[in-house]
Amino acid sequence: MPVIVGVAQVISIGSSSIFHIGDVYKIMPISNAKTYSGAGSFNTGDGLRVYNKFSSTNAYDHDGIDQGNILNA
Repeated sequence: MPVIVGVAQVISIGSSSIFHIGDVYKIMPISNAKTYSGAGSFNTGDGLRVYNKFSSTNAYDHDGIDQGNILNA
């Protein structure tokens, strides 16, 4: 269905964002990320107490190449 759009001002858009005006069949941004985190890394709150006596995160990636997302359509 056609649409008439007036003025659109875009100040900033992120690297993994989509800005679209008009008809569309499918919009599917694809991205991937690898996150290393140890014990207590993503804790949030007020007055939080975390006791991690012996904690380590193994971030060694021996293969160097992970599965891509080329066919994730």
